[in-house]
Amino acid sequence: MIKGAIFDLDGVIVNTVPFHFKAWQKMFQQYGYDFTMADYLAKVDGRPRLAGVAAILTDLSPDEITKAGDIKQGYYLELLENEPLEIFESTIVLIKEMKTNKIKLVAASSSKNAVMILKKIKIFELFDANVSGADFKKGKPDPEIFLTAAKKIGLAPKECVVFEDAKSGVEAAFAGSFYCVGINRHNDRVGLQLANRVVKDLKEISLAEIVGLGKD
Repeated sequence: MIKGAIFDLDGVIVNTVPFHFKAWQKMFQQYGYDFTMADYLAKVDGRPRLAGVAAILTDLSPDEITKAGDIKQGYYLELLENEPLEIFESTIVLIKEMKTNKIKLVAASSSKNAVMILKKIKIFELFDANVSGADFKKGKPDPEIFLTAAKKIGLAPKECVVFEDAKSGVEAAFAGSFYCVGINRHNDRVGLQLANRVVKDLKEISLAEIVGLGKD
């Protein structure tokens, strides 16, 4: 039986992808790189910030990578402060339904901005635990982020379902032996193929179906 649910933040609970993409693109342009959405999905999405910088700007020193990451973060926070943030309401409905049904909830994000965003959209208190970029060392597709999340709620991986929209996140869930629901926001079904279920939106799957994944 599924007893715990681990939710990625960006692309699952809120649509920060346009903010991240614009911030990455603006920063990379300063370094003479023409950053595309294909680059974002393949090399940056779901990974810690500095790993994303290093995946594109392969000739930078560690200090230069940190500086580039800080530039990107500045642009991202500016957008977050000044632009309206899209919330995926079907995800919020599911989170509240799971809370009512005593399923333990974790918000797990590579972003160090996760808690700030959860508080901004007023759902921080719904979660039993949070994992952010400061809580683990190895980024996705390594499963450390999800293993850390499961440990925080005292459950084994096979008792948890991970909700992810990124290829690296689905791969991380698979590597950690978690059940996974992939949310195909970017028309990349192939990238999410390791998920147990792939949907366009969480309104397409019921709580009963999610809990039933643990019976497979």
